[in-house]
Amino acid sequence: FYYFVRLCLEKILLQCIIQSRTLSGADAIHALRPFYFAVHPDFFGQHPKERAVNENSLKRLNGYLENLQKPGFRSFKPTQLTFYVREREPNSPNVQESFSTSGFRAVSFTLHTRDLLSTVLDILNSCSLSTDHIQSLNVSSQPHKEAKSTLNRPIRWDKTYYAFTGFKDPEEELEQAQRVETTLTSWLDDNEASAVKKLQKSLPLRKELERLKLELSHQLQLSDIRWQRSWGIAHRCSQLHSLGRLVQQGPEALKNVKGRTLVFTERSGMSASGHIMLGTMDVHHHWTKIFERLPNYYKLQKRLLFLEDRISQLLGGIQVMYVEELQPLLTLEEYYDTLHSFCNRLLDSRLPFHPHSLRGLQMILESDRYTPSLHEFGHFAIPTVCDPATLQWFIIAKAQEARENLRRKEEMMITEKELINISTERLSLDRLYKEPSVSSAQMIDCCTRLLEESLPYLQGMHLCISHFYSVLQDGDLCIPWNWK
Repeated sequence: FYYFVRLCLEKILLQCIIQSRTLSGADAIHALRPFYFAVHPDFFGQHPKERAVNENSLKRLNGYLENLQKPGFRSFKPTQLTFYVREREPNSPNVQESFSTSGFRAVSFTLHTRDLLSTVLDILNSCSLSTDHIQSLNVSSQPHKEAKSTLNRPIRWDKTYYAFTGFKDPEEELEQAQRVETTLTSWLDDNEASAVKKLQKSLPLRKELERLKLELSHQLQLSDIRWQRSWGIAHRCSQLHSLGRLVQQGPEALKNVKGRTLVFTERSGMSASGHIMLGTMDVHHHWTKIFERLPNYYKLQKRLLFLEDRISQLLGGIQVMYVEELQPLLTLEEYYDTLHSFCNRLLDSRLPFHPHSLRGLQMILESDRYTPSLHEFGHFAIPTVCDPATLQWFIIAKAQEARENLRRKEEMMITEKELINISTERLSLDRLYKEPSVSSAQMIDCCTRLLEESLPYLQGMHLCISHFYSVLQDGDLCIPWNWK
């Protein structure tokens, strides 16, 4: 009886699989194109928290999709994802231009499907995106629906069937997995081995990266070499090798980089912070052109610093800053135009601030706001189009609170640094760091609770404090700051 039942079940499943048409990896990427345009982190440059959430969720989604394409892969766990989805513009025929940058909404859903087609459809439907374009691919959504209904509801076996045969009830397994809340220890139990394996594999590349970075920094007399995005170690080594080949060619323009910071990012130029940006998609010829233009960039930077000082004088001595972690990545030209426009508005309004009355306070300019605000770190976020009278009233009214926030920020940063050092030593970590979207208060809370735990799993690991659980491609463990 047992053999007969199993044989019948396998025949039914095999027929369903043959009847349902499959989706290739390339087709899946094409089908998810509207989704990627709606959630891609590059479109959330002015919203660092939402950008970080989408970056992390995309990594986990890509891992899920990769596992679906592995032959013989059977072990699936429900994966809960959260994305910030940009709102669509009405009546826009072009997918790339159909999403606005003014608004977005949070969408959470759980993936537990075992084939690409149903996964793609679930993602699009969860985000309220059209699935009509899937019909144009070499796959039909109708067979999928038939197969899904056949596979998921072909035979509703009585509970005694699973008790008698020893088979696991798939519905009960799924419900149980959704009910069980992920804890730090349970997640480490499941992912430690994978992380250790990836970390060990990355160690030679990490040493090579450090060697290349020190060598190039010394040759070019650089202040630092950084990366804007969280590329893998292999990718970073490749970028430094490309720079090394350019150095070997010995262009005269390289002498202009002395004392500067190089940042590998998505476009070339100079950033608002004065760092030299090398676009990773650009060839050596473009990089050389940037190095040749550096003297002109330095002249523009001096004019930019003058504008910041002028604005500071007009606003009672408040310091104008550009904070990379909290603001979108702007080029020097873009930031100069922003400052120039704002300075002209102040000159026209002639606000009566007493000289030096706001000395010690800080502000940043934001182009996507219409009302001023005070950040928890103590700096003012001022819209470039803010009404001058509103601006004056707000700054004066919030000045004392801003000073208190700044003082609290300094104290928290000292505490945060101490806790990172203590946690790194106590937990025998090789490295402990956080994503930019994690605040000092969140990091302090996380480290304080980590120190109360016994976590031998973490010895020698690289631990990143984030908003979600994940294992990065080079073995770094990412855990949410508010882990349980």
